[in-house]
Amino acid sequence: MFTGSELSADSVAVQAGRIVGVGDVRDLVGPGTDIVDLRGRLLLPGFQDAHIHAVMGGVELGQCDLTGTTEVDEYLRRIGEFAAEHPEAEWIVGGGWSMESFDGGVPRKDLIDRVVGDRPVYLMNRDHHAAWVNSRALELAGITRDTPDPASGRIDRDADGEPVGALQEGAMDLVTVPATTAAERYSGLMRAQQLLHALGITAWQDAMVCATNGYDDISDAYLQAAGTGTLTATVVGALWWDRDQGAEQVDELVAKREKLTVGRLRCGSVKLMLDGIAENFTAAMTEPYRDSCGCATANRGLSFIDPELLPAYVSKLDALGFQPHFHALGDQAVRNALDAVEAARRANGPSDTRPHLAHLQVVHPQDVPRFARLGAVANMQPYWASHEPQMDELTIPFLEPALAGWQYPFGDLHRAGARLAGGSDWPVSTPDPLQGIHVAVNRAHHREEYEAFLPAQALELGTALAAYTSGSAFVNHLDDTGRIRPGFRADLVVLDRDIFAAPAAEIGDAEVALTFVDGKAVHER
Repeated sequence: MFTGSELSADSVAVQAGRIVGVGDVRDLVGPGTDIVDLRGRLLLPGFQDAHIHAVMGGVELGQCDLTGTTEVDEYLRRIGEFAAEHPEAEWIVGGGWSMESFDGGVPRKDLIDRVVGDRPVYLMNRDHHAAWVNSRALELAGITRDTPDPASGRIDRDADGEPVGALQEGAMDLVTVPATTAAERYSGLMRAQQLLHALGITAWQDAMVCATNGYDDISDAYLQAAGTGTLTATVVGALWWDRDQGAEQVDELVAKREKLTVGRLRCGSVKLMLDGIAENFTAAMTEPYRDSCGCATANRGLSFIDPELLPAYVSKLDALGFQPHFHALGDQAVRNALDAVEAARRANGPSDTRPHLAHLQVVHPQDVPRFARLGAVANMQPYWASHEPQMDELTIPFLEPALAGWQYPFGDLHRAGARLAGGSDWPVSTPDPLQGIHVAVNRAHHREEYEAFLPAQALELGTALAAYTSGSAFVNHLDDTGRIRPGFRADLVVLDRDIFAAPAAEIGDAEVALTFVDGKAVHER
């Protein structure tokens, strides 16, 4: 039993993993009842992350970690230190660097060469849409001034055409990095699960299962954990849509769904990555990017899946009961995703597949009301909706001004009736839901002194919390979670304070004290 004060009439009773009473539950108390006195703390439904890369994040915690700083000298110190501590490693692999650390967002190979020149080094940025490599990695990959850019990416070059050491999007695939081992992937999942439970997360949707196109397939880690009972979270896996194939892969996706539905794991979602990111000019936009002088270029970003073919793909997936899960960052990608959902509705009629669009950095105002009309969920990563150097120096100056003002329009989407879900995209950004909620409400990072970013798009605290609980539960088809109601699963989190009783600027100060899955404690601070 959870109670505001000992045996009060404001309590929640749990039995056999389910909530059996809310309010006055004193008649359910017996001699063997465990009572959790909240003592002013806040009881909430467990958080759910609707878009995360948990295994990837857990694996990276054990690699060369460049997160938590933007200083180039600190990057180099960590790279050199990691290499010295791992003399047996044939490759130095890791990531977490920020584009804001380098002129134009482009790092250089010669920097790494100073500290590691004898072994190849491959480091993804915090967005995982670019890699920083040294000269040895370029040499082993055979990347020279004569190597053409792939259709889905770019090799950054100097004025003479020589590769400088940064590979954008599909160009990362030109370097063959040794795959992680099954043991490393499983250890990464266990490491991630412990961290996520400590942040109050009881369920999530992993946005890249059975990946191709240069990414590791992490499905074996989930299969092992689900089969052996070590998976304590509930996980929905989004099966990766191979952008180099077409509809012929659908039968294989059906087989994967059957194979990977085990225990607490279900894989009934399909991830369709439609575009890239704004900072490297690969997010698909309706208007061209600007150059450094503010003049329009010919570049409107990339569409990784042919927009003409996408509606047929999504209609077929929807007809087979798959949930479409879109990476849609630019406003053209958002429009393409909504067009595909609309085509599926026309072809198949209403369904309960619950399509959702993740990221939504730029949404054209004409498309905002379409979310509610089509039943498409707005899967937001609110931590990104703030002023910081990557936004102010590498994004806003290069967007057409109207597009810059349409960024992360969560307030407009909510007012238009769209259902909101919350996610982190970890390890791209922090997996802490409370930090995401803080930005959703304040439109600024916790304890940062920037002014609010497009403050008219801020959400009320209750709305932001609902996105990370009932909203993400809806996306995950976990309809007996996300609320504190009799009959629902006792997936619960206790915060160390009542965030409704404090100023909005202090939301990010809160921490998780207890996390429960099916009524059993999986984290206690």
